[in-house]
Amino acid sequence: MKTRLDELKLQANQFHNDHPEVWEKFLEFTFDRINKGFKNYSVYTVMERIRWDLSNVGGDGITEFKINNNIRPFYARRFMKMWPKYEGFFRIREQKSASRPANGLEATPLMVSKSVYIE
Repeated sequence: MKTRLDELKLQANQFHNDHPEVWEKFLEFTFDRINKGFKNYSVYTVMERIRWDLSNVGGDGITEFKINNNIRPFYARRFMKMWPKYEGFFRIREQKSASRPANGLEATPLMVSKSVYIE
């Protein structure tokens, strides 16, 4: 059975592949906090700073760039998976969507990428 978590992963992966500049800023801002001595930090704050700094990236010149809140936990998990020594830097919760049925979002060829996959 497809779950809501499966759908969210597809969306996060598509966003990640479409906007590598967000991941670059995510790393920059996260390592900035680590280098300043923080032992843990808020992924929400990192994403809000990215929104501020990249307000028009990917936009059409009229509307502002959008980062869906649903991708934040995937970025936090990906970071800690890639740099295990920082496990726990972002506090994460159980993904309850793993036990919920999909809400009907079907993956399209554009949503499925063969490049980077976020866990």
